[in-house]
Amino acid sequence: MGDLLLVRHGETEWSVSGQHTSFTDLPLTGHGEEQAKSLAPLLSGRPVSLALTSPLHRATRTAELAGLTGARSEPDLHEWDYGGYEGVTTDEIHRTRPTWDLWTDGVPPGPDGHPGESPEEIGRRADRVLARVQTALARDDGDVVLVAHSHFLRVLTARRLGLPPVEGRLFQLATATLSRLSTEHGRPVIAEWNVRA
Repeated sequence: MGDLLLVRHGETEWSVSGQHTSFTDLPLTGHGEEQAKSLAPLLSGRPVSLALTSPLHRATRTAELAGLTGARSEPDLHEWDYGGYEGVTTDEIHRTRPTWDLWTDGVPPGPDGHPGESPEEIGRRADRVLARVQTALARDDGDVVLVAHSHFLRVLTARRLGLPPVEGRLFQLATATLSRLSTEHGRPVIAEWNVRA
C-alpha cells in the first residue's frame, strides 16, 4: 500500500500575518516560492501514482515548484471556509470573543457564497477525498500526494486516523512541509510530520 503524502502550500503574506485565508487567492511570497522549491528533493525519487492539489493558486504553484507534474485540481481540497473571519486574525477575533476557538465555535457567515464551515463539514469533504484516493493507495504502485492548506489537511489527518474532525486541532502544520501518513499492522499512522528539506 502506498503512503499518503500531505504538502502544505508555501508562505503567503497572510500566513505570515496570521490572517485566516480560505477563499482569498493570495500568491506565494518570494520566500514561499523558495520554500516550495525546497520540497522537490523530498518528493523526487518517490513513485507517485496520483497527485491532487487544491484549486487555489498558492497550492497549485507549490505543487508546480515542488516538481509535481500532472497534479490534478481537486475542489474538495480547498481550505476551510472562514466565512466572516476571512482575513481576520485570531487576536482580532479575541478582542470581541475572548474565548473563541475555531474548532469548537465555528465562524460567522461571510459574503455571498461563503457561509463558513464547521469541522463536521470539513470532515465530510476530507472523507470524500480519502475515498477518492483509496484505490490509488491500494494499488501499491506509488504514493498519493495532496497539496492543500493547513486546517483542511489537519482535519483530513484526523479522519484518516479514525478521529473526529475536531481532533485536527492536535496537528500543527507549518508552511511548505511534507507529512507522511502510512500504515502499520493494517492501521493508519503518522510516519512523518512537518518535514522540511
